Amino acid sequence: MKYVLLAGASTSIVIVVLIFLFLLREAMPFAHKPGLGQLAGERWRPTSMQEVGFGLLPLIAGSAMVTVLATLIAIPFGVCGAVYIAQIAGAREREFLKPFIEMVAAIPSVVLGFFGLVVLAPIVKSAFGLPTGLTGITGALLLALMAVPTIISISEDAIRGVPGSYIDASLALGANRVQTIFKVVVPAAMSGIVASVMLGMGRVVGETMAVIMVTGNAVQFTWSPLVPVRTMTATIAAEMGEVTTGSAHYQALFWVGIALLFVTFCINLVALRVLKSYRRA
Repeated sequence: MKYVLLAGASTSIVIVVLIFLFLLREAMPFAHKPGLGQLAGERWRPTSMQEVGFGLLPLIAGSAMVTVLATLIAIPFGVCGAVYIAQIAGAREREFLKPFIEMVAAIPSVVLGFFGLVVLAPIVKSAFGLPTGLTGITGALLLALMAVPTIISISEDAIRGVPGSYIDASLALGANRVQTIFKVVVPAAMSGIVASVMLGMGRVVGETMAVIMVTGNAVQFTWSPLVPVRTMTATIAAEMGEVTTGSAHYQALFWVGIALLFVTFCINLVALRVLKSYRRA
C-alpha cells in the first residue's frame, strides 16, 4: 500500500516533467535559429513581412499587469466576503450565500467573457473616457470576479476551522467582535487564506477565453492598465491554431508556454514558502 500511494503521489510530478520535456523538445530548435536573444525583445511580430519579432516582453508585461491588478482587487473582496459568511452571517444567509458563490465559480469563462464584453467594457470606457473599453483594467476586473469565489470558498472554510476557544478567550480578555475577527481569527486562518489567494491567482494566470474577449489583444509593451494588452495565454490560444508546424513562429509559441509554466511554478513556490512561514509562526 505504501508503494501504491507513493506511485499515485508521484504521478502528477511525472506528468509535469513530461509536459516540460515536450515543450522543450518543440522549442529547442529556436535556440539555434533565430536564437534565444530574439525572445528578449519588445516586439512580438512573428508574421510581419518587414521585420519579424519574437519578443516576449510585451506578453509577459501584459500577463503580469493583469494578474497583479486582478489579485489586488480580488483579495479584499474575497477575504472580507469569507469573514462575513464565516463569522457574521446568520445560518440562513450562510446556507444561501455559500452555494451561490460556489455556483458563480462554476460559470464557464466564455460566459463571463460575454458579460465583460457587453457590460463591463462599456462601463470602463465611460468611466475613464477611453476610446475603447477593451483594456487591461477590464481584463483585471473580470479576472478578479472569477477569482473572488475561489478565495471566498477556501478562506471561509479556513476561518470556520479556527477553534472556538480562540474566540472565547479573545472576548473574555475584553476584545470586541471586530477586534477578535481581524486580530485573532484571521491571523489564525492565514495559512488557508494565503492558499486560497494563490489558487485564485493560479486561475487568473491560466485564464484564456475571457482574457481574449476583453483585453483588446494589442501586442504592446506597456504597464498602463488603460490600454489594450495581450497576455501569454491569449497569444497561444489565438495563434497556435494557424501557425505552420516546425516554423520559428511555432517554436516561439512553445517558448511562451515554457515561460508561462515557469511563472506558474514560481507562484506555487512562493505560496509554499509563505505557507511554511505562517505555520512556523
